Amino acid sequence: MLVPVLLFAVGLVFLIKGGDWFVDGATGIARRFRLPELLIGATVVSIGTTLPEVMVSTTSALSGHGEIAYGNAIGSVICNTALIAAITVAVRPGAVDPKSLRLPVAFFFTAAAIYAGVAYTTGYFSRITGFLLLAMFLAYMAATVAQMKSQAAARPAAPQPEAEQNSMLKDAVLLVAGAALIAVGADLLVDNGTRIAQALGVPESVIALTFVALGTSLPELVTAITSLLKGHGALSLGNVIGANLFNLVLVSGVSVALAPFSIPQTSTIAGRNTSLVLDIPVMFFVMALLTLPALKRGKLSRPQGVVLLLVYGAFCAIQFTI
Repeated sequence: MLVPVLLFAVGLVFLIKGGDWFVDGATGIARRFRLPELLIGATVVSIGTTLPEVMVSTTSALSGHGEIAYGNAIGSVICNTALIAAITVAVRPGAVDPKSLRLPVAFFFTAAAIYAGVAYTTGYFSRITGFLLLAMFLAYMAATVAQMKSQAAARPAAPQPEAEQNSMLKDAVLLVAGAALIAVGADLLVDNGTRIAQALGVPESVIALTFVALGTSLPELVTAITSLLKGHGALSLGNVIGANLFNLVLVSGVSVALAPFSIPQTSTIAGRNTSLVLDIPVMFFVMALLTLPALKRGKLSRPQGVVLLLVYGAFCAIQFTI
């Protein structure tokens, strides 16, 4: 047990330092190209922080553990929204740009509707579903690049000191090195944390929806906290929304395309699959609670964050009691 605990601690250190570098590089790129931090968070940063989910879900699916790949995707969306974004909103609520928010939110709910439709009708995620989700990922990236170009062209060029003109390489190195440290750190935490959980007798499906989901969401958590400390709340929010979308279209898309699987039937509520009764509805609810008021009012409020945290606490408590 000592070795897993030590490796767990090393992973935590990697995550913290990687998050610091990653946020610095991402905000530097956003300033250089005069792009909204929310858009950078919803694309470049989200891809980097979603790497652990891609690795864990793909490996799980290929090794015959589709329940982990499935639970990790939905659990990560719930964790990102009701824990990570909730902390950001509860600590420092603020204004958001509805125009930058509309695209990732629209793509998320479209992907979630497809995901839920497959789950409720067939209960089996085929390769066709995987390719459809990956096509949505490519469409989102294309639409976002077009939006970035449009917004960058509309913004007047801001004068920059000569010293900053030569920092593009540094920003890119910070971004890549930070992503690498985050990925390695998250992998260490998930692998060794899961060993500890299994030693304590925690069921695999519960590990996927809670512990693995939380572990692979640690990059988003580190990015959120680092962004808050550095005063870049919009970057954190964009990262969470983008990561949620990528969990459905990229993480699930890759794992399903490589190794199709059925929805796990590990527990029931009122005679029905727990995932259909609890997990998917909670995923829709927390994302609606986070994004719809922001789209309507253009700002986030502290009560939103508090309610989301309460929902996450209740969700985890139910998972360990059924």
